[in-house]
Amino acid sequence: MGQIDRLGDRARLMRNNPTEPEKRLWRSLSNSQIGHKIRRQSVIDGFIVDFLCPAKALVIEIDGDTHDVEADRRRDALLYSRGYRTIRFTNEDVMNNIGGVLEFIAQTLAALPDRWPHPHLSPEGEGLIGPE
Repeated sequence: MGQIDRLGDRARLMRNNPTEPEKRLWRSLSNSQIGHKIRRQSVIDGFIVDFLCPAKALVIEIDGDTHDVEADRRRDALLYSRGYRTIRFTNEDVMNNIGGVLEFIAQTLAALPDRWPHPHLSPEGEGLIGPE
């Protein structure tokens, strides 16, 4: 089993066993409630990110007490070099100020350019073409 397969399995396990702050944030981000599709526990370049908006290349992280700030800084720099922007919140932010967290996420999404051109109808009118 390769590293990518193991990361995919680990991401799936994390999706099935979220922390309380992850559950709380996901309730507000799921089903495009914030106006953009968000994924949980996505694998990017050998890392599992808490939340990802693929259309805007935005990574949303919730940091608990055990986060290594320097390792996070290196990871964020690598993801940035690949075109991703990372925003971080603490568990406390999510648990005690979910409205502020959601407002900041919405403002960040609005300020970021679209990663892909908008999909459009095919010339034959058979449906959308372009990224999902």
